[in-house]
Amino acid sequence: MVENVERVVVGKRKEVELSLIALLSGGHVLLEDVPGVGKTMMVRALAKSLGADFKRIQFTPDLLPSDVTGVSIFNQKTLEFQFRPGPIMANVVLADEINRTSPKTQAALLEALEEGSVTTDGQTRELQNPFFVMATQNPIEYGGTYPLPEAQLDRFLFKFKIGYPSKSEELEVLSRVEKRHPIEDLEPVISLDELVEMQQQVLDIYVDEIVKEYIINLVNATRQHHAVYLGASPRASIALMKAAQAYAYIQDRDYVVPDDIKYLAPFVLGHRILLNSDAKLSNMNNERVVRDIVEQVTIPVGKESAK
Repeated sequence: MVENVERVVVGKRKEVELSLIALLSGGHVLLEDVPGVGKTMMVRALAKSLGADFKRIQFTPDLLPSDVTGVSIFNQKTLEFQFRPGPIMANVVLADEINRTSPKTQAALLEALEEGSVTTDGQTRELQNPFFVMATQNPIEYGGTYPLPEAQLDRFLFKFKIGYPSKSEELEVLSRVEKRHPIEDLEPVISLDELVEMQQQVLDIYVDEIVKEYIINLVNATRQHHAVYLGASPRASIALMKAAQAYAYIQDRDYVVPDDIKYLAPFVLGHRILLNSDAKLSNMNNERVVRDIVEQVTIPVGKESAK
């Protein structure tokens, strides 16, 4: 599946793998980067590789919550209200430029991201399984953007950037799209049923008590760091463990090692902490703080698997 997506997205193997890890662990991804670097194209390529029902929500300042979740419309023929599903009710959802809409509409995503359901007109409706949201946002310095609330950021498993391609990669992009965009010829490589089966297999990946202790130590360190005003929540601990299980799975291992945690921690914890005013004045950022924490917290020494 990674190779299939790379037919469209050039030179971003790590980012594609992280998206696949989120997909396998039942999490969601927030991509933050400047316009035009391929955020949307990567989501489309993932959806086409799955043969999944794909919907795109273009977030704008005038978007309403019902435009996301759906709305009930009165049918004059049947004299009944009929529910018309919103674009959130798909297997793969692209929430494009999520920070360009109002906080009220952003909040419409909270239940879907955490519970896998939406509530409209007092009725809760379950979303399709699998359900995967990849949201994109422009950097907050850009005009017309609203900062995402902490509660919503906490619902995303990963947050990372794609970045600009190198000169050779950009040349490869030009060659590929010269006559026809490769996304048009992309075919599914796994089915939705296979994906659901793999998600169940990920849950069976063994996590030793030593590794769990390492996760807790890292998360606790975010709450005690001198530069942090608000540390990561217990949801971050769960997210880090589940992401590590999926990472071990795609590495063809049936157990998690501490290095898995060390590798994934910046992507899981970076967006879940708030820095204090002194840290901001010192030009520190979340990524740097998490890197410091990962370097300071001792990796447990023990067997890779206690089985």
